[in-house]
Amino acid sequence: MFGRRGLDVKTPDQIRKMRVAGLVVGETLELIRGQVGDGMSTRDLDASAEEYIRGRGATPSFLGYHGFTGSLCISVNEEVVHGIPGPRTVRDGDLVSIDCGAIVDGWHGDAAISLIVGGRLAASARDLALIDATEASMWAGIAALAVGSALYDVGAAVEDCITEAARADGATYGIVEDYVGHGIGTEMHQDPQVPNYRVRDRGPIVRSGVTVAIEPMITLGSAETDVLDDEWTVVTQDGSRAAHWEHSVAVTDAGIWVLTALDGGQKCLGALGAPYAPLA
Repeated sequence: MFGRRGLDVKTPDQIRKMRVAGLVVGETLELIRGQVGDGMSTRDLDASAEEYIRGRGATPSFLGYHGFTGSLCISVNEEVVHGIPGPRTVRDGDLVSIDCGAIVDGWHGDAAISLIVGGRLAASARDLALIDATEASMWAGIAALAVGSALYDVGAAVEDCITEAARADGATYGIVEDYVGHGIGTEMHQDPQVPNYRVRDRGPIVRSGVTVAIEPMITLGSAETDVLDDEWTVVTQDGSRAAHWEHSVAVTDAGIWVLTALDGGQKCLGALGAPYAPLA
């Protein structure tokens, strides 16, 4: 259902190379997070990201990918993923998801964040709860990774986290099923696909050296989506807002290293009791 049963694995040296690319991605997202403001165009944000990525000796993963015209995917409000940067300006209170990829020496990093233009004080309580629930579900999925575990435990952990958040928040959250996480390495998208929801199949068994991107996409309503006429931008069918969080992750016998998190995932993994295991 979700690709081949076997899992590609990376050597420690290859994982270290992926960490270099991952840091470029993490740094770029933090740069753009600080630049997003009322009246700024998504095109200008994209140009800033490309300049930073190239300045770090990396190449944008997205630019030219199957004809995509941006270095970032910037998705606003009801847009879920794959928003194309352009003249659109963002305004205080908009919910913006920013997805970034970079290549260093042939190795990819891929991550995404969601935020509110103008900061948390400019946000509605519903939007903040959605963003926080989506981020928490990503970390729950990451923490479910372990050598010897079933890969699709990730999706079960994401779904359980979202179900509990919906109950606590008094909200209806939809887990987008049409777009899922994936393997990553010398290509941005590799087998296996990693669903963000519970499935009957347990999936392949996680081996030491597995690298995957975990990326839940959650809506404030129906999980059904459409693709706009630009053939890229994915939107919710009911017009509800959506959030997207993503990290690239390496799993070893010692534990988890979040390759696109600036701290390697130490803080969030520690809070969940999951083993943080950077390679020396």
